[in-house]
Amino acid sequence: MTIQIVPLGAGQDVGRSCILVTIGGKNIMLDCGMHMGFNDERRFPDFSYISKTGDFTEMLDCVIISHFHLDHCGALPFFTEMCGYDGNIYMTHPTKAICPILLEDYRKITVDKKGERNFFSSQDIKNCMKKVIAVNLHQTIMVDDDLEICAYYAGHVLGAAMFYIRVGEESLVYTGDYNMTPDRHLGSAWIDKVKPDVLITESTYATTIRDSKRSRERDFLKKVHDCVAGGGNVIIPVFALGRAQELCILIETYWERMDLKVPIYFSAGLTEKANHFYRLFINWTNEKIKSTFVHRNMFDFQHIRAWDRAYIDNPGPMVVFATPGMLHSGTSLELFKKWAPDPKNMVIMPGFCVAGTVGSRVLAGEKHIKTDSFTTIEVNLQVKNLSFSAHADAKGIMQLIRQCDAKNVVLVHGEKSSMGFLKSRIMTEFGIPCFDPANGTTVSIETSHVIPIEMSASLLKQHLIRQTETQDPGMTTSSSPEHSSSDDNSEQSDFKTPMDIRPSDKVLIQGMLVMDDGKPIRLEDAEEVLEKVGMANHKVRFEVRKAYNATALRRAVENAESNESQQRGSWAMEMDGDSGQTDHSYQEWDSDRFALNLVHIALERSIGKQIKVVREEGDDSIAIRSVKIRAPTEKDEFERGGLLVGWDYRDEDLATRVLSIVTLALSANR
Repeated sequence: MTIQIVPLGAGQDVGRSCILVTIGGKNIMLDCGMHMGFNDERRFPDFSYISKTGDFTEMLDCVIISHFHLDHCGALPFFTEMCGYDGNIYMTHPTKAICPILLEDYRKITVDKKGERNFFSSQDIKNCMKKVIAVNLHQTIMVDDDLEICAYYAGHVLGAAMFYIRVGEESLVYTGDYNMTPDRHLGSAWIDKVKPDVLITESTYATTIRDSKRSRERDFLKKVHDCVAGGGNVIIPVFALGRAQELCILIETYWERMDLKVPIYFSAGLTEKANHFYRLFINWTNEKIKSTFVHRNMFDFQHIRAWDRAYIDNPGPMVVFATPGMLHSGTSLELFKKWAPDPKNMVIMPGFCVAGTVGSRVLAGEKHIKTDSFTTIEVNLQVKNLSFSAHADAKGIMQLIRQCDAKNVVLVHGEKSSMGFLKSRIMTEFGIPCFDPANGTTVSIETSHVIPIEMSASLLKQHLIRQTETQDPGMTTSSSPEHSSSDDNSEQSDFKTPMDIRPSDKVLIQGMLVMDDGKPIRLEDAEEVLEKVGMANHKVRFEVRKAYNATALRRAVENAESNESQQRGSWAMEMDGDSGQTDHSYQEWDSDRFALNLVHIALERSIGKQIKVVREEGDDSIAIRSVKIRAPTEKDEFERGGLLVGWDYRDEDLATRVLSIVTLALSANR
């Protein structure tokens, strides 16, 4: 079976997340975002890859949205209302509530203020959200008879979820954006050990391991305090929900503790909206927020007021949380244009900025930034980049791979160079395949198809007992004094408890696969099945020749004679019983017997404690269950200078081990 993954967006890039997955014959779109760095057709994913004719509803079984950020949901109204997709869309309840508000805010900026065309309308957003099916955490949703999905908590922002997707025996996990570290208002991401065939994970901070949260918070507060103390204004670009609330809680607490009077503002209307959503979805916050919510709403800020454009020329220092977070439009860009020329002012970028946005150019150190044909910003203010981004760092990504126990990993939502570093680290540390496909590139991952079968109790017990046989076949595996060979407990000698027959290693079980209509597939003992159907039992036996170097063995005898000439019982030497003198005349040389001696000693040392090894002097051979090692006779077609190893098909696993020991024993003296 094969799982196919094609990034239509976020392949070796951050932004425009849209992953097309084919699993078990089902086609699923994971996220449907826009790219904040483009203002043309490149802002949306290339949906023509799915269908050239536009029959998207027939091609896709469902669309899943991980969270409300526009780079994950911004293209959804365009896809449903302008491209014509009319199928199922799944997201969590908070995401469904917040998505239309952010979409409408962005539409106003793009269409009403910038006058762009070929963009969705307010009615398109409403019609789109009517198609959405909201899901709860840990709720298994059957999309159809074969396709099931389940949401897990992702942290990151309110309502963000990772999705476990399963079709038959194949499964995958799509993380969207997630955070493995709890913060002041949200918990950390968590998922069961679902062992997916594929984990599709973001890799925004693939090469970053952040310092402690406390250290970052202290640094942030010091920079803000120093700037306003020097009479400067501080602009903090944030998105409406998420990091905004995190930093507001932090700065509110600090202002209260330090009794500061410098005004703090938040983009108008967003504080009220945030309070409403956090009150509505309080169960999605962390335990501290939930425990104090009854007595005090942490989002009812005393020092933070709504922003008004009239304040922009007010004298004296101020701190403004302004949207959006990448300085590409709106209040944050307007304030940046006004305050950028003054070196007393400061901009603090608390999150990741997509390439092409004003924010990314500011962080790159550009001093003259052209925003349109008529406007160039002179950048003299202080620029600080403090990572309060709610994305998992490299350590968190590795932690999630370990937590869900993935068999393959696909990296998306990251920069190419960073992905390459993390990819090699994943393959080295976990020993599993890892991929980092570019947009439009297909990754095909082969999965093992597991067929569940039942097994007869007699067959299982038979193999477990054979696995734990001891030197004395009449004894149990216990070595305690109670389990002796005396007549007193001979009745108990054939009995084995479940603890007695528990194997210490993997057991290869051979039997006959029985398939009846309407019944589960069963593995049964071959002799029992043949007896049931009245067929003759044919035993299959194999035999191979293991050659050795007779000259090398003879030389070993001579060396042993030279070194041990004073010891009684040396190989190839006899003691004269009457005189006590050594007779140096060689016995008739028998290389096969000597080779069998070597093999017998090797077998006793390696497996003799687990299974009985019998040296049969009558026909000069060694027996281990059905495995028999012997010297060739005149009836055999083999020439001398080799031992014959034969076994029944039932002992294939044992024979493989014995052959390895024989080979090593005979080659050691070459």
